[in-house]
Amino acid sequence: MNRIILIIPAYNEQDSILTTTKTIDEYNMNSKIRLDYIVINDGSNDSTEKILINNKIPHIKSVQNLGIGGAVQTGYKYALENGYDIAIQFDGDGQHNVSYVNDLCKPIIDGKANMTIGSRFVEGSTSEFKSTKARQIGIKLISGFIKFFTGKKLYDVTSGFRAIDKSLIEQFAFNYPLEYPEPISTTHILKQGKSITEVPVEMNERNGGVSSIRSWKNVYYMVNVLLSIVIIGTRRYR
Repeated sequence: MNRIILIIPAYNEQDSILTTTKTIDEYNMNSKIRLDYIVINDGSNDSTEKILINNKIPHIKSVQNLGIGGAVQTGYKYALENGYDIAIQFDGDGQHNVSYVNDLCKPIIDGKANMTIGSRFVEGSTSEFKSTKARQIGIKLISGFIKFFTGKKLYDVTSGFRAIDKSLIEQFAFNYPLEYPEPISTTHILKQGKSITEVPVEMNERNGGVSSIRSWKNVYYMVNVLLSIVIIGTRRYR
């Protein structure tokens, strides 16, 4: 039986973190598989920590805000140290649907993928939430760059709903991008010759809090992530 853990980065998620963890608890009660989870409280300055303590929710408290990359890497370190076989990044804001975890894990368990990405844009997804038009354009641009440099077409390249196998848990615990982690780590993996599969999922709008990508940073984000993909894409891998 594979040991599976959900890594839940949380920065100022007082409005949604309790609901998010309760959905996982309810899933465990009605499912044949057991999902462990760990919340990474990434230096929140609202009531997130108080909620986690009062409700005895397993978590790690960061003394300062590390950003999404640092928070998720903390979770990967925890997964490695505790011998998990599959680690799943799972947002604390209510966007991700825990009922799709089994679908994400299956290609990994079957030995067909090292990573799976929960995608809103592949055939089979009935997700009504597709993000804003501007971000969809950005996602397509990033997808095009990744395809150019790796030969692999992926559609939901900024999705934070992702599962990885044990080999990538070990890799990411020691080497994970702090900025633009989803597209950058995806490019790294593909350049290494590892396998990534997209799985159709439904996603919801945020229940609360603020996205880690602020609207005023979108142009800065796009320029830097595309430059990073170019650098990684032209690097030689053995």
